[in-house]
This record gives sequence, C-alpha cells and structure tokens, in this order.
Amino acid sequence: MEESIFKTIKSLLGPEAEYDVFDPDILIFINGALATLTQLGIGPAEGFRITGETETWHDLLGDYKDLESVKTYIYMKVRLVFDPPSSSSVMSAYEEMCKELEWRLNVAVDPSRINA
Repeated sequence: MEESIFKTIKSLLGPEAEYDVFDPDILIFINGALATLTQLGIGPAEGFRITGETETWHDLLGDYKDLESVKTYIYMKVRLVFDPPSSSSVMSAYEEMCKELEWRLNVAVDPSRINA
C-alpha cells in the first residue's frame, strides 16, 4: 500500500494522480478528518496535519498496528464531503460506519485499556 496519506486517499477517491485540480480540496478534507482523530486521541497529542504527499501513515500512526482502520475512517470522511453518494441510504450507511469507526478507534486508544 502507498505510504503517503495524501496519495492513498486520492487514489481511493478516484482522480488520476496527474489530475491535481481537486488536490487542495482533498488536502483540506483530510486535515479535517485528522483534526477529529486528534480529538479522539489518535496521532501526536499536539495534532497532525498534512501539507502534501510527503506525510506518511507511519508519521501519523507510528508502529500501532491496531489503528489500521484510521485509513478507512479518513477515506470515508473525505468521501462524504468530496464525493457524497447520491443515495440517501448509502449516505446513511457511510455516516454510520464513520460513527462506528470513531467509537472503535476511541476504544483502541483508551488509556485505561492500554494500562490495564
């Protein structure tokens, strides 16, 4: 898998790598999802943001293998604002999945679970 956070999410969204018209939008939406993750306790305590293609999943997650769903979460959050589904039932399913991922990620980084 691609290590660049930006390249991974852009690839999942569909635009060709060379097509950069939407890059600023995608970047902003990724950083919005990262801000939420920071509030959930994911990533560096001081926050994390990307500025382009250089920031990697390892920069964000380190060696934590139980946080792989962060990738799915960021993709889903960006997809909802960048290219929302036209079906309200699909939109609802995406939103519910994001809520579930937020809950699961919050549990994964809960200090009482880690220190137990």
